Amino acid sequence: MKDTIAIYGAYGHTGKFIVSELYRQGYTNLILSGRDLKKLMILNQEYPDLKIIEAGIHSSKELDNAFSGSKIIINCAGPYLDTAQPVIEAALRLGSHYIDLSAEQKSVLDIIGQFSEQAKKDKILIIPAAAFYGGLADLMSTSITKDWDLIDEINVYIGLDSWHPTKGTRLTGERNHYKRLTLKDHRLQELEAAPSEEWDFNKPIGIKEVVRLPLSEIITISNHLNVNTINTYLSQNSLNDLRNDDTPEPTPVDEKNRSSQQFCVQVIAVKENKKRTIKAQGQDIYAVTAPLIAEAVNRILTGRINKIGVITMGEVFDAADFLNSLNKDDIEISDTQESKTN
Repeated sequence: MKDTIAIYGAYGHTGKFIVSELYRQGYTNLILSGRDLKKLMILNQEYPDLKIIEAGIHSSKELDNAFSGSKIIINCAGPYLDTAQPVIEAALRLGSHYIDLSAEQKSVLDIIGQFSEQAKKDKILIIPAAAFYGGLADLMSTSITKDWDLIDEINVYIGLDSWHPTKGTRLTGERNHYKRLTLKDHRLQELEAAPSEEWDFNKPIGIKEVVRLPLSEIITISNHLNVNTINTYLSQNSLNDLRNDDTPEPTPVDEKNRSSQQFCVQVIAVKENKKRTIKAQGQDIYAVTAPLIAEAVNRILTGRINKIGVITMGEVFDAADFLNSLNKDDIEISDTQESKTN
């Protein structure tokens, strides 16, 4: 495919999955960029036909040079509290669309606040939080509520059998010292302490203790759906792994370089006496971000978008069609189940 796509932070753990998936799908005009030339050169050995360009995050000249001619810039370099603004500013200068993978609520809020007006004016797409965290739950929530004009509650349950964090995840955790926000009474509010509970994710995750831990999906979902309350619950065992300094990084176990980690995301939406549920299951939360990003790229380049400006995955695409298009080897999406509330 002839369109040029720039990937910033291409040598990072998730970045490499995205490069691999786009290349597999026939995108041969990829620009591999980032802050570390040595790491770019190592990655270039795998993809000798692709261009590598070093670019410091604080140099607008270097960023412009790296991204020049790109139809889309994919920012895989966190923490996004530090990298989103300069890369988006470069995208706006160059007339390129922008996608990132932020799980950080503050970063997404800042992007919405700072760039919405200019992006709309310049007819540029800026899609923050297009990854496992932020993007997937937004797509799922939008898919099951598309004919509801008002939603009482959306609950997102994320079950992981383990979580071996990457260096990038740890760096983001150290950088992100802002208080977590949830949605209550149609307003973003600071998360209040609440007891843990048990949730049955079914096989292979099983029954897990879960705790409320809102991530960027609170922002992405509430930015376009008319919903009163949103909660996110994460399995406690995975949080324990994340908080343990001795937990190793992910180890590849298959031909796609995925780790053995299993995940399950369940989204439950409630309106009056109706309840709808959808479930996503798969392997490796970092790896599954790649097919999400690749599908977003495909849809942008073929004009299958609903709006322009700063916009989230659930709003910019036909959410149900997007989820249905994903390969089952990457992620399995259930049918929507509807029932009555008790």
